[in-house]
Amino acid sequence: MAAPSNDAALQVTGLHKRFGEKVAVDGISLTVPTGSFYGLVGPNGAGKTTTLSMATGLLVPDAGQATVHGVDVWREPVKAKAMLGNLADGVKLFDRLTGEQVVTYNGLLFGLPQEEVARRTQDLLALLDMTDAAGTMVVDYSAGMTKKIALACALVHAPRLLVLDEPFESVDPVSAANIQDILVGYVRSGGTVIVSSHSMDLVQRMCDHVAIIGAGKLLVAGTVDEVRAGQSLQDRFVDLVGGRRHTEGPEWLRHS
Repeated sequence: MAAPSNDAALQVTGLHKRFGEKVAVDGISLTVPTGSFYGLVGPNGAGKTTTLSMATGLLVPDAGQATVHGVDVWREPVKAKAMLGNLADGVKLFDRLTGEQVVTYNGLLFGLPQEEVARRTQDLLALLDMTDAAGTMVVDYSAGMTKKIALACALVHAPRLLVLDEPFESVDPVSAANIQDILVGYVRSGGTVIVSSHSMDLVQRMCDHVAIIGAGKLLVAGTVDEVRAGQSLQDRFVDLVGGRRHTEGPEWLRHS
């Protein structure tokens, strides 16, 4: 197994996961440079979420290794996760707490002093335009509001690496623009962001590196320009993963 790279925010080597007869992730190896804005894209069922879940300590791999800034996620989970902020797709929040309480709880879990957690929570609520909803229970939030509170939970301990699975899904355009600004500033200040998204346009605009996954395998990875190879990222993606049907649909759908 390759030694962890000293300049990698995240390095995964030979990750493999099977669910019954289905191989969800088939030997994926990937290096995410420190200070990069890294996009992870692939069609539904490609293995993106499974890969990120194993890389961040949420799902035990059948084989392989994941390190965060050189720290093994599975051998030293507390040390690794202290450097990691994770917005995982489908993970439930404690929705009978208010938004403010959920963020506060997450800050305290990381051992931050109560006064510091309170200050950071208020800063994040204001940054994400959630101050007015701070006292509302999460169960009463819209999908977009829940996503923003989950992002606040991922940021409250000031991690060195943010791993965000579909962070803009169900988020309104204004909030999405604000979140993009936050993430760009975070990277400029030395942090690293990995974002999984179905939006090729968003990834092409925001990210400096990208990896395309299909059928559990890594198809290509590198800078956005290297991966695009002179095409739009959308066209390059379709060429690699296949499945596009050049058809106008059945005759009964046409009205002319």
